[in-house]
Amino acid sequence: MSDDRADRTDDIHLPADATEEQRRQAGDRLRERIYVTFTALAILMAMNGHGELDSPSVLWTLVVSVLGVLLAGLASDLVSHMIVHSSLPSAKEFRHMAAVSSRALGVLVVPVIAVALAVFDVIEARTGMTIAIVALIVSLAVIARIAISRTGLTGWRRFLALAVLVGLGVLVVFLEALVH
Repeated sequence: MSDDRADRTDDIHLPADATEEQRRQAGDRLRERIYVTFTALAILMAMNGHGELDSPSVLWTLVVSVLGVLLAGLASDLVSHMIVHSSLPSAKEFRHMAAVSSRALGVLVVPVIAVALAVFDVIEARTGMTIAIVALIVSLAVIARIAISRTGLTGWRRFLALAVLVGLGVLVVFLEALVH
């Protein structure tokens, strides 16, 4: 049995000799995942802070809001491309833009499952929300780890970069919680 992981070229498994374009595309996908994760986190934190939870409404709000953010990101990429290149994107460029948006949905798998379990009364609504929020925070940590591993930094510089990213994440979560 061969180890297919050695040949993988995705956001997590970029080869050491990846081209600038491959790195940029992986960065685009990770950036969109960060946006989606923070959006979902803000939605869940806001809804979690408002008394009684209606799990079907939470699930609907989460899915529709994230789809809206992804479509806004796609529209932003299209407009940006047209401004920079004075043309519509090629089919390959559009596929990349669509991949950036669609792959970001991966961060929602665990939160959607957790909230869906609450919809069907398998778990309590607060438990589903807690699982979903923790999953999103873990997702941000994984994304930060991937980003830092690509920097080539060593030792205390890697730790400092991680501390800055964690600090920014905590600040974002604090600001989101502050308004609710």
